Amino acid sequence: MGVADGWAKETLAALEARGLKRTLEPLVSRQGPVVQLEGGGALVNFSSNDYLGLSSDPGLIAAAHQAVDLFGVGAGASRLVVGDGPAHRALEEAAARVFATESALAFTSGYAGNVGLISALVGPGDAVFSDALNHASLIDGCRLSRAQVHIYPHADVEALQHQLHASNAKRKLVVTDAVFSMEGDVAPLAELALVCAHHGAALMVDEAHALGVLGPTGGGACEGAGVTPDVKLGTLSKALGSAGAFAGASRTLCDLFLNQSRSFVFSTAMSPVLAWVGAAALERLRVDSSLRERLWNNIRTFAEGLQHFGLPAKARSAIFSVVLGTPEAAVEASLALRRQGVLAKAIRPPTVPQGKSCLRFTVTAAHTPEHLERAMQALAVVLPRVPVQALETFAGARL
Repeated sequence: MGVADGWAKETLAALEARGLKRTLEPLVSRQGPVVQLEGGGALVNFSSNDYLGLSSDPGLIAAAHQAVDLFGVGAGASRLVVGDGPAHRALEEAAARVFATESALAFTSGYAGNVGLISALVGPGDAVFSDALNHASLIDGCRLSRAQVHIYPHADVEALQHQLHASNAKRKLVVTDAVFSMEGDVAPLAELALVCAHHGAALMVDEAHALGVLGPTGGGACEGAGVTPDVKLGTLSKALGSAGAFAGASRTLCDLFLNQSRSFVFSTAMSPVLAWVGAAALERLRVDSSLRERLWNNIRTFAEGLQHFGLPAKARSAIFSVVLGTPEAAVEASLALRRQGVLAKAIRPPTVPQGKSCLRFTVTAAHTPEHLERAMQALAVVLPRVPVQALETFAGARL
């Protein structure tokens, strides 16, 4: 056994003692509203971010086959060497149309996008202001930028205003999720934009869980709020059913990101298959509102169902979190739901703050009324056995 194995055993034992050790649970079925885990039976799936049900869409599967025939499987190099191709250009053109921005630039993942964008915008001597409940990719992007990091209380615009006023940094950047991935609430984007404009700060919004869900055309929470931030980050891995990400911004900013975002410059380009499928998914979103309408019918139905249990559920996004407190309580409740045929994974720290372990339900357009009713029946059995704290936003900051 090597030295590092000893470190690993010690760390894993500590995680297990705190109820925080994780393991993989492979699917033996396609992604969808009903899935089967290895060694188990069929479960109604409320743990996927496949909000529009596009991960198994026949049209996107056909686009993937077409892309393999046209471009092969891999890009072969970074975009700046010899990995740039027509599929990437098609994705970026489609992304700019949906985001209503001058330009767009593709990244291999949302994580790579956020890390690369923030570090390209600010650095030593600058300041970045981050919502306390931002996603880990935004948190790490702030840290890696080497700018001074200020954490403002969740969605607290007044506190942010005081922080911006007190800062003497040359460049000030505010970063926020549009829809917070565990809470499901929407950032106060109109107010944030006003505060940023008043203090000469740039605004960056991660639309990962809002794109395809919010806005008059599915363009995201910024579209819904009538806000044009400096940068928007969109992902293909949620409502668009694939994998990868893109930044929407001015041509000047996208040129900056192409030159200065290390996660773009030093990564092999996104597979042309994923880029081609992403372009097709974005075009589907632009011309077809039926899936989004079905999704919102399901969101409203699910919220009403939770309200019958006395939970203050709101139809604001596709995400609903029932806070149970301890990791053990969340895991126990998740397993109890599985015995009722429902998959809702337990979410534990550091994904959520300490003391806020929860069950996270995500609703999709692919769920049928019978699937939603099955979830309510399962919750009627499980909830009386666990100490539910709330179904609201979390207090405290992420790690």
